[in-house]
Amino acid sequence: MYKEIRGIIGSLDVSTLPLERKKILQELIEYIQEKVSGKQEIRLNFICTHNSRRSHLAQVWAQTLAHHFQISQMFCYSGGTEVTALFPKVVKTLELSGFYIQKLSEESNPVYSMKYSENKHPIIGFSKTFDDVFNPKSNFAAILTCSQADVGCPFIAGAEKRIPITYEDPKVSDGSPNQKEVYSNRSLQIATEMYYVFSQINK
Repeated sequence: MYKEIRGIIGSLDVSTLPLERKKILQELIEYIQEKVSGKQEIRLNFICTHNSRRSHLAQVWAQTLAHHFQISQMFCYSGGTEVTALFPKVVKTLELSGFYIQKLSEESNPVYSMKYSENKHPIIGFSKTFDDVFNPKSNFAAILTCSQADVGCPFIAGAEKRIPITYEDPKVSDGSPNQKEVYSNRSLQIATEMYYVFSQINK
């Protein structure tokens, strides 16, 4: 794993998580534990309305922290209820966290390669619907990262579990002087919560 990412992971403090957030995360912990105990593949599809900000941050950090805690057979995805584009500030925030990111295409919905380690397969990031062919069709947990998607997707075909873990949209800071700080804080919040989730798994 890249040194900068290891440093951020080492600085995460799960003692800051309120009890109510831990309760929200418990269903995801139980889902992952059941799969690990059964020696099954784990598929998580993080879903937000536009698949542009929170769902990508959650996908990237979940995949990275699964690797950190040596939880194998973990495959993380993301999707939305509509297609837009991966927001550039999210890409920049992850780059500042130590991820090595390459832009693979230049269209209006570009495709990115995002690596957390030299020898691990990159995470492929681009905006897509949650049921896109790129994403799993069955045997996965759907993680709703925004309240709009949570309300708008009462049923997700193929999902074994539907788990709302919502975050405030960093989009509210776009164009403001504190945009960088807001995106960084949201990224660290998601990283901290994913750290907590995977730290609870008994291998």
